[in-house]
Amino acid sequence: MSPARRCRGMRAAVAASVGLSEGPAGSRSGRLFRPPSPAPAAPGARLLRLPGSGAVQAASPERAGWTEALRAAVAELRAGAVVAVPTDTLYGLACAASCSAALRAVYRLKGRSEAKPLAVCLGRVADVYRYCRVRVPEGLLKDLLPGPVTLVMERSEELNKDLNPFTPLVGIRIPDHAFMQDLAQMFEGPLALTSANLSSQASSLNVEEFQDLWPQLSLVIDGGQIGDGQSPECRLGSTVVDLSVPGKFGIIRPGCALESTTAILQQKYGLLPSHASYL
Repeated sequence: MSPARRCRGMRAAVAASVGLSEGPAGSRSGRLFRPPSPAPAAPGARLLRLPGSGAVQAASPERAGWTEALRAAVAELRAGAVVAVPTDTLYGLACAASCSAALRAVYRLKGRSEAKPLAVCLGRVADVYRYCRVRVPEGLLKDLLPGPVTLVMERSEELNKDLNPFTPLVGIRIPDHAFMQDLAQMFEGPLALTSANLSSQASSLNVEEFQDLWPQLSLVIDGGQIGDGQSPECRLGSTVVDLSVPGKFGIIRPGCALESTTAILQQKYGLLPSHASYL
């Protein structure tokens, strides 16, 4: 059986187990959960809106809605679907990094060149050691993660070979966002992550800005507006840093945390700047 058919089969089984129904055979229409209160939506689309403004405490009455969103997203991801999620920088598209068909779907719906890598989202700093060959002090990782940075290191054999097969490196993200950390930890595996927009178009700071993609997605998690949206700097995304060469770092993309990141790398850890060639 092909990877694509296996992923579709997994999706149908998981959908049935949580009381969801698939659309007509061959349909590309997304299934998004309707929020408890009305929200702007494309015709026929439904979405699941996160309660509160971010961190939801265990004893909060909003915890049930938070848990519902997590369970729905995990079910779809395990079924090989593509899910839109909020992060600490931009809205993103996430899928299981272990599902080759889902990886292809991300490239297809974004119109993204398959020569451009996808980042990997993890839930804990400790997970980085499983999926990467780390050549920097643990303190450096903890100083930068969670945060609006992507750290590029040599990948381990644990990652799917169909994920960025053209490079021995991988970019690691642990967003400073409570939902994304909970999601990655509950999923218990690496998530491929990229921005929620068509390639070459502006990044998205709210779910309405990528409504054209909704019909191709399985689930949209609405975490509200990210940033103030008034300046171009809000759409820069994470700062991408190459840490694959011991004692050196290379800035692949300046992003939104360039100054603070370079200060930590140079002043606290004495790394020297160098050319980066990941992208």
